[in-house]
Amino acid sequence: MAIIKKFRIKSFKEQETLLQLDKVSMFYDKRRILNDISFKVNRAEVLGLLGPNGVGKSTIFKIIMNIEQQKSGKILLNGIDCTNLPIHERSNKFHLSYCPQYGGYFYDLTVLENLTAVAEIHIKDKNFRLSKIDKIVGQFGFDSILNVKAKHVSGGERRKLAIGMAIINDPEILLLDEPYAALDILSIKMIQEIIINLQSMEKMSVIVCDHNARDLLTCVDRAIVLSNGKIIASGSPQEIINDTEAKSVYFGDEFRIN
Repeated sequence: MAIIKKFRIKSFKEQETLLQLDKVSMFYDKRRILNDISFKVNRAEVLGLLGPNGVGKSTIFKIIMNIEQQKSGKILLNGIDCTNLPIHERSNKFHLSYCPQYGGYFYDLTVLENLTAVAEIHIKDKNFRLSKIDKIVGQFGFDSILNVKAKHVSGGERRKLAIGMAIINDPEILLLDEPYAALDILSIKMIQEIIINLQSMEKMSVIVCDHNARDLLTCVDRAIVLSNGKIIASGSPQEIINDTEAKSVYFGDEFRIN
């Protein structure tokens, strides 16, 4: 298994912006969940959304997909205002895919049946469809569990399956909601390696949200720290760790990535 570097440094001088949130706010029953959230995601960039549970990370994903509608602000994809575009049009036209924290696959279907079911929705040409399935099977190491039902494989393999199904239509932007939740260390490393390979080999932009700072900061180029519905810090992993407000609210003074 590849070793994940402590920090990955990239240059974004000529990066193309694929996704932009512009002053997005959200309320639930008059309680402000998100307050003027603004950030950009570049092509082939891994961006992390970091913060404790309940801070609004998953809500940001649902707003990006238009599963939920923000109260104010704009969502721009490839520079086009998609604020009022339905979920299916937003997903198909701008190659956007979402992998939820829970589920994302069919428990009673085998790994192969899961991949085939979603491939038949997105890929009409049979030969190309079979080729794409074969590629994901090899890329994710599913050969030995192809005919095993999803409910019988490990939590790490189910998470990999959900990601494999989410990328079968070759998205430009992939949203991963808490991909490390309830996984052991080995499974976390596997998911981190997948994320880095999607970026480096597929040139995919990946947005990862998680509450575990160490797991998230290990494989991102940039990160955003959320607290009380606001962005309190943004930058490279090292800049985030050294940020005074992020230390005070979230990390503490002794936080390190080993």
